[in-house]
Amino acid sequence: MTAPVSRETEHQPAAPERDGDEWRDAVASALPSTDDETPLAQELASDARRRLRLHGRVFDRPETTRILTVANQKGGVGKTTTAVNIAAALAQGGLRVLVVDADPQGNASTALGVEHHGDVAGIYDVLMDEMDLADVIQECAEVPGVTCAPATLDLSGAEIELVPVVAREYRLRRAIDRFVAGAAEPPHYVIIDSPPSLGLLTLNTLVAAREVFIPIQCEYYALEGVTQLMRTVELVKQNLNPDLDVSTVLLTMFDGRTRLAADVAAQVREVFGAKVLSASIPRSVRVSEAPSHLQTVMTYDPTSSGALSYLEAAQEIANRGVPGHE
Repeated sequence: MTAPVSRETEHQPAAPERDGDEWRDAVASALPSTDDETPLAQELASDARRRLRLHGRVFDRPETTRILTVANQKGGVGKTTTAVNIAAALAQGGLRVLVVDADPQGNASTALGVEHHGDVAGIYDVLMDEMDLADVIQECAEVPGVTCAPATLDLSGAEIELVPVVAREYRLRRAIDRFVAGAAEPPHYVIIDSPPSLGLLTLNTLVAAREVFIPIQCEYYALEGVTQLMRTVELVKQNLNPDLDVSTVLLTMFDGRTRLAADVAAQVREVFGAKVLSASIPRSVRVSEAPSHLQTVMTYDPTSSGALSYLEAAQEIANRGVPGHE
């Protein structure tokens, strides 16, 4: 004989699905707060909650491929580091990501562990010989879901060689558009790592993209290099690419212990408003070490505060690309 169901049981809400997003949020919220007020204990407790909330999440997919150029005229702001780690974090969220390394230094190619020596076809061949982008793309062995179009040393000469070329500003855009249109499974994101200058290569990356993603370090003169970039973006928008928009700003090298970092963050948020991501990237030894091991921090030390911060930033970016998300 089946026992009768009590009214209390009958009206209880269904428990959140185990390992689902609601379940992770509930467990993270239920963790007791530490009574130890030392900064290290607080950081460890905070990271434990973040890991619970972020582990295993599947990010929402955009309706069409989003193409973002990571750009900042100022060097040393974490531009390439941001490009490869955001790509890896989006892939960990279940998305397909193509990284286009348009910086002759080839640091993004190095960090993703793809070959980019002189005998390898890369972005130079796409720009100068109009080779199909699909023919130069390599899989990233460390991060499933990430592919890379590498930069070889030849790319350093493209800045001069592009000068007499007809429609020189549209070379990269045509290549990316052809690839996305013809791919059986097009990438959800194309992330372009641009050079730390405002020459023809950077111009190609701005014409190819729909969105500009600016990493800004939390240090003195943080906005100094951004002013000229914003002027260039506006000129490109008026004359070459009306769809271009500065959509995302990420604070990097943030040190919450200093007044300077807080002041710079406040200044950046005042200038860019809602375009600034809530997540910020802390100064992290692990983030700096990862490229020397031909990895992103997402695989080198996925439990580090730097990896968690990039994962949070990637989730915000993914949410902003889906209607209905703030």
